Amino acid sequence: MWQGVIPAVSTKFNEDGSLDMGEMERCFGLQMEAGCDGLIACGSLGEGPMLTQDERIAVLRLAKQVSGSKPAILTVAEAGTREACALAEKAAKAGADGLMVVPSTIYHTNYRETIVTLRAIAAAGDLPIMIYSNRLAYRVDVTTDMLEELADDARFVAVKESSDDIRRSTEIINRLGQRYDLFTGVDNLAFEALAVGAVGWVAGLGLAFPKETVAIFHLMKEGRHAEALSIYRWFRPLLDLDVSTFLVQNIKLAEAMAFGSTEHVRAPRLPLEGEQRTRAERIIRAAMETRPQLPRFG
Repeated sequence: MWQGVIPAVSTKFNEDGSLDMGEMERCFGLQMEAGCDGLIACGSLGEGPMLTQDERIAVLRLAKQVSGSKPAILTVAEAGTREACALAEKAAKAGADGLMVVPSTIYHTNYRETIVTLRAIAAAGDLPIMIYSNRLAYRVDVTTDMLEELADDARFVAVKESSDDIRRSTEIINRLGQRYDLFTGVDNLAFEALAVGAVGWVAGLGLAFPKETVAIFHLMKEGRHAEALSIYRWFRPLLDLDVSTFLVQNIKLAEAMAFGSTEHVRAPRLPLEGEQRTRAERIIRAAMETRPQLPRFG
């Protein structure tokens, strides 16, 4: 149902902390112009937990407007199942094409609790769902056994696989075939995941370099692995910036340097400074100075 490059877009703010809808519209448009296959709003990169539910719905509506016929997906990552179900219902009413669901954030659910939570959110929103499995960031691992148990509900259509273990991708395909659309959610494992069968990439650094991200995906799908690998090797230092506690600040800095966007974040986050900023700027600048010429594809 879903495939391709679907970036997890960042949320843009004005200096006073309010939503900058105009800058979001511009930046979302850059993703679609580059050939992305949809938009995911208000995830961890989109600072979802720092937004009210009404703000998240406003960002979703804008993403839907910009994505056109391609999917606009809202992230559901709430501490409580009640709140998650309420947001899922609001998203459905607002015209979301689907949800990306983190099972639980503050409390780390066990096997049974994770299954019950995911089923409750699916029932509340009655939308296609991408299950976000990220045991490192959220401490809840949606295992292959869980995916097999959830496979009886057709609303679970995809998995954002972020376990940081590339073996998991093959395990899911071996056990469940094409039951789920398998997406990679770890930027600096994207080549490896696409090589073993992932059909999509929830991109982070792609926000600043969308054309290169789309090129890697399509070259891999066309079997042009050497050409994709050449771009990926250039991209790799940038992709490492996604695998960080400061991924939001890193990527917003990259967006600012690449096409003049803003770096405003919501507290408790603060923009990068000092050596941390200097290092990120050095990586981004070096990549911009050596940007590869992209081959034709498609």
